[in-house]
This record gives sequence, structure tokens and C-alpha cells, in this order.
Amino acid sequence: MNDDLAALSARIDRTNELLQRMLAEVAKTPSTHAIFVDAGYLYAAAGRLVAGTEDRRAFDLDAEGLIEALIDRARTIFADSRLLRVYWYDGARRRIHTAEQQSVAELPDVKVRLGNLNASNQQKGVDSLIRSDLESLARHRAISDAALLGGDEDLVSAVEAAQGYGARVHLWGIEAPEGRNQAEPLLWEVDSQRTFDLDFFKPYVSRRAALAYESTASRPTREDVRFVGAQIAAKWLAARGRESLVELLPGHPYLPGSVDQDLLVEAEGLLQYSLRGHADLRRALRDGFWEHLQTQY
Repeated sequence: MNDDLAALSARIDRTNELLQRMLAEVAKTPSTHAIFVDAGYLYAAAGRLVAGTEDRRAFDLDAEGLIEALIDRARTIFADSRLLRVYWYDGARRRIHTAEQQSVAELPDVKVRLGNLNASNQQKGVDSLIRSDLESLARHRAISDAALLGGDEDLVSAVEAAQGYGARVHLWGIEAPEGRNQAEPLLWEVDSQRTFDLDFFKPYVSRRAALAYESTASRPTREDVRFVGAQIAAKWLAARGRESLVELLPGHPYLPGSVDQDLLVEAEGLLQYSLRGHADLRRALRDGFWEHLQTQY
């Protein structure tokens, strides 16, 4: 009898030890967040705020730069969490990527999900895609926090589904010149709210008007732009020093929003050519910048 009790006690001790190990591993596992962007809301609200129009044909949106700025902001808000990816939801006729959507899909850590676009250029099926992804990721414990940039009341069910599996949903919005551009029921359901203002979006939205120097300057090659990126990196390093370099390197391949905008503006001045709307050239610029810095570390 004593032997049986001793064996049982030993099994309990082993079970407790295993549970403690499991809890220790769970405690060490970092939280994970994802960013969900309703591109229809983004274009309409940011266009209205910066360019005074919701018509996509009337302005350019630097999606790559904006996505990096959102990632950078999320890194600050969710300081002890890692990014899973950015989900970019948009509409397209017959769900065939446009050139702009294809360039977004090629960005690192970005997943483009397309709904349909009807004859009136209205998105169909996007809200259901957001709900499906939010619910699935929350159910499988792939994320602990979701940053949702959107405003449609139909997203309420997506929020509720994710919260039902324990995820926290944080609603991100865009400043409205007048009134609100997000449904009140959506505001009521989320765990937190945050609004980005004109200053945040101004670097990434511009009226579709050719710059004066673009009429005479030819499009630079990727190697030209890469070389300029390296030049600017050398100047940046000389001015900031190695301490700033050590702080910057862990964020690779992303640059903080302020550094990225300074890089873009200086490169356009040197090249005498606007890189806005040219995702491939923007990537070449950052590649050149990073490659120089990494050789100096």
C-alpha cells in the first residue's frame, strides 16, 4: 500500500514538474499582434483629410511608406509584442490584383486579401474576409492583440468573434474633418481606440499633380536609387554616430517613420525625381541605405 502511495506521489510530482515547465515556457512566449487595414476606409478617410477628396484617382497614397509607419507605431504601442503581419483588405474586379495592389502584396510581412469591386466601385466581401481572419487567428491563439484600421459597422461581428477567443481588438481611426467616419457601434465594442491625425498621414498622401522636375527628368534606374540610398546612409552615419546605428539595426528591414521620410525627401532632391508611387524605387532606396549601414557595423 505504501509502495502504491509512493508511486502515486511520484507521478503527481512529475506531473507538477511538467506543468511548471509548460507554464514557464508560456510565460517566455512573447505576445503577438497583427494589423488589419480596411483599404477602402483608409483611402476614403485619408484622401478626405489630406487631399480633400475620397476619389482615389485624384491623389496618390504611398502605401509602402504608410504601412511601415503603422508597423512602427504598433511597435511602440505593443512594446512587448512581436508583429505577425499586416493584413491589407481591398476590392478588385473579379478579385484580380491591380498593379498598385500587387506592389503592396510584394511587401515583406504584408498579406493582401481581395474582395470584389462592383460596377459602382463599392467593395463587397471585405468585411467577411476581415471577420474570417480575425476569428481564425484569435481561435488558434496566433495573436493576442489586433489593431483594426476601419470604420464600418459591419466589422462589429469581426470584433466580437475575436474577443470571444480572448484577443483584444484595438480600433485605429483617421481624423475626420467634420463629424465621425467610424460607426458608433464599432467604437462601443472595441477594447481601445486611437485616432491618427493630419500630420501622421500628410507624408503619405498627395494630390495627383506631376512635380515640375518630373517633366524633364527621366526615371532613374534601381541601381541609381540604390547608390543614392548608400550616399545618404553614409551622411546619416557621419552625423548620428555608431550609437544611433546600433539602435536602428534591430528594426531591419523597417525604418522609423521620421528616418524614412527624411531619406525619401533627400533622395528626391538628389535625383530630381519623385519616388512617390514607385514602390520598386522606394525599396531600392532603402536597400542601398541598409546595405551601407550593415557594412559599417
